[in-house]
Formats: sequence, C-alpha cells, structure tokens
Amino acid sequence: MKKYLIITATLCFGMVFSQKQVQRATVAFMNVENLWDTVPSFDYIDGTKDVNNPAFHRSVPLDSIDLMDTTEDYRGPWSNELVKDKKVIRRQILADDFTANSAKNWDTQKYNDKMGKLAKVISELGRTYTNDNPAIMGLLEIENRQVVQDLISQPLLAKSDYGIVHYNSYDARGVDNAIIYQKKRFRPTETYKKEIKIFDDEGKRVYTRDIIVMKGLLDGERIAVFMNHWPSRSGGEARSLPRRIAAAAALKAEMDKASAESPGIKLIAMGDFNDDPVSPSLRKHLGAVGDPSELSDKSPYYNLMTKLYKAGVASLAYRDAPNLFDQIIVSKNLYSPEKMTNSYSVYKAEIFAPSYLVNSQGQWKGYPFRSWDGDRYTGGYSDHFPAVSVLQKEHTPAR
Repeated sequence: MKKYLIITATLCFGMVFSQKQVQRATVAFMNVENLWDTVPSFDYIDGTKDVNNPAFHRSVPLDSIDLMDTTEDYRGPWSNELVKDKKVIRRQILADDFTANSAKNWDTQKYNDKMGKLAKVISELGRTYTNDNPAIMGLLEIENRQVVQDLISQPLLAKSDYGIVHYNSYDARGVDNAIIYQKKRFRPTETYKKEIKIFDDEGKRVYTRDIIVMKGLLDGERIAVFMNHWPSRSGGEARSLPRRIAAAAALKAEMDKASAESPGIKLIAMGDFNDDPVSPSLRKHLGAVGDPSELSDKSPYYNLMTKLYKAGVASLAYRDAPNLFDQIIVSKNLYSPEKMTNSYSVYKAEIFAPSYLVNSQGQWKGYPFRSWDGDRYTGGYSDHFPAVSVLQKEHTPAR
C-alpha cells in the first residue's frame, strides 16, 4: 500500500523548442477535505418565487434563524416541488461538527492554519513549469463561497486576483464544488451547475454535488471546464456504481452539448470521481480513453491519468488500498503529441505529492497527510493529493 502512494510521476505530452517562446497555464484541482468555516449554520431555501429554481442560501449563521421569514424546519427528501410556496430552513448533516464547541474543537486558529497550508499547496501547483499560480483551479469539499473567498485572500494567492465560480448544491453533507480563475487570464462567458439525479435502492432521491460548468476564454482561447465530485463508494463499490454511472451520463451529456454548441471549444473535465480511470463509469459510460491512439470522433475524450494509474500512481487510499480517483480528462483537440502550435495543448499531467503532503510516520505512513484523524485536527493538508495539468502554446509577444 505505502509504496504506491509515495510514487509520483509526470507525463510529458509535447516537445518544447528552444527557439520558440512558450506560454503556459496550469489547470488543476484539489479535494481540500472538508473546508468549513467555524460558524454554526443552516441552509435557507425560498421556494415562493420560482419552483424550478428556488433561492438557496448556504451556511446562514444559526443566530440569524429568528430573523428569517420561515414556514418550517425542513426535514426529509428534497424536491423543488416540496418547497413550493414555502420558505424553509434545512440543517446540514455536518452543521454542528466544525465549530469551536464540537468534538473537533474547530476554531479560528485551526481554520487559519489550514487556509495557509492550502494556499501553499495551490501556489506550487505547476509552478515548476509556469512560474505562476494556477490559471484555473478547482476546489472540492468546500462549505460555501465565503471559505473560498478567505482562501484566495491568503497572501500567496491574493496577487493572482482570482475570481470565483460557485453554486450551492443540495449535497446532504453540505459541501460544494467551486472553481477559481485568474481574472487577467480567463474571462468567463457562461457558468452554471448541472444537477446529478441519483436514487437509492428504494427509489428515493439521494443528493450529491452538482457539476459546475465554466465556459470562457483562457488567454483568448475557448475553454470549458467541468468540475466534478461524484457519489462516493458508500455501501460498496459495486452497489454504489450505478450512482457514478448516472454522474458519468450527466457529464458526458454536458460535454457533448458544449462541443455541439461551440465546435472547436476545448474541454477539461476534472474532479474526484470516486472511481479509477479503468472503472466502467469513466471508461465505458463517459467514454474516456486511456491512450491517445484510441482517440476518434466517436471517442473524443482522453483521460490524462490512465497511464499514471497503470504506473502505480495513486491520489488517495480508500479502505487501505491505493486509488487514483482524482483525474483530469480532456477533449482530443487538447492533445498534440508532436509539436507545439499557437493553440493550447496538454504539456504535462501529474499527481502533485511532494514530501510535505505525505504522512511520514505512524499508522498512515505513506498516505496523504490529511487534516483529520477522527475528531483530531492533525495540522495536515488533505486526504487527497492534487491533480495537475499544464497547457502550453507557442507565444508571439505583442509589439
């Protein structure tokens, strides 16, 4: 087990010619392991105006309940129809865990410590190749928009002037996905969330994280990013697989639609898929091939992490076994193995696992240096290693 997690590898996809100037951009993401603020809170949903799109406010402080215009404390399965003409509060499963009065004793000092550590990691992703912070960075397991704002305000990240794309999801734990982007390099033209509809064995709706879609111009090129955090393997890999197959179908539909609506747009799907690159959800249902030779018009998506997975690289340990759940998948027009052009293509892909992100001792030696061991804050970073891609193109400086 341990030997797998400390293996690191980098795939190089393109040649660099010294006589040409190169422009590069890091596109990466990280599961930041329950990045919660310290404020006891609840969700507030207003279904009185639009039954198809209720107003949803994440993490309203508990001391504001008496000030809210509410009709009930909402419990049970969620549906837009069930809150039609209602204004309800919904308590998150983890709402009381990450507070100073909980068993975790989650206070401002620990919060600031974790923020500084995450900023350090993010600032180093792809820096060897770009000498810059990531141009686009995905974040998983964040509680709300405010924790993202606090993160990008850290000194190591503030200079990059990041914008935020975030939508509240109905995930039962109360965690969301988000994307940050350097405003000077990326200009969003459209953002939205895609709901994933999954059900339990009794046919009841189960809520998970939505896919965040961000389309726009990266250094003038049309790019679409799809940020994912698929349903977990809770209940077992086989039993839970249909939920991830449903997520794969939703992602594929959105990627296919983006290509059809904007021919030539370059697509990047990334996230914690809770499956390995060779799992049926990714290989069969999303159709993400593992080798460039398999790319075609019928199979246009390439999983950058398949070769790393086959080389023994892992991004986490699940039930004491190595897995590479954290993956980046690109459209075939982002793959150019032989030469650099004036259009972006993938140059590098890696799982970022420097020694400080690896647990060096004890029971979890060789695992990612996670933040939590039960209710004890370890001072670590995350239970996942970040996944990184570096894009490059020939660059002609303005005169």
